Amino acid sequence: MFMTDEQSQLANDVAERLIARGETLAVAESTTGGLVSAALLAVAGASRYFAGGGVLYTRDSRIALAGVPAETYENYRGTTPEMLADLAEAMRERLGATWCIAESGVAGPGRSRFGFPAGRTTLSVAGPVTRTEVIETGIDDRVANMSEFATRTLRYLRDALNDA
Repeated sequence: MFMTDEQSQLANDVAERLIARGETLAVAESTTGGLVSAALLAVAGASRYFAGGGVLYTRDSRIALAGVPAETYENYRGTTPEMLADLAEAMRERLGATWCIAESGVAGPGRSRFGFPAGRTTLSVAGPVTRTEVIETGIDDRVANMSEFATRTLRYLRDALNDA
């Protein structure tokens, strides 16, 4: 599993829009494990719009790499939409990008240690359009969720770019 045809098309659409506008993108992904960045970097000319990013899978990585204040994660009980919005904005600022797309969820199998179901993820975009949404796939399979989360993340980003 590297990239589906839909992910490839979405990444190309995103790249085309960013390049045409002279805008840049940062990525802060978690449960997708780098699939969003891989899809975006598979597009020729990615250096024109891809500012950088990372797989920020833990609280410590979000603090160290994105610069999210540690206080954001006091009494942590799972990533909230507000926390993910803060992460997207912090990573956007840290990399000096026009946009940032962030994702964090539960791939499965089974529930998270905080009780969230497999197939639940939060998406957040920061930039000229800022929005955050929780989605659920209803899937319990880890790899299937990772791929589906990547597709939905790219789609969410494309839609935000269209709305800008």
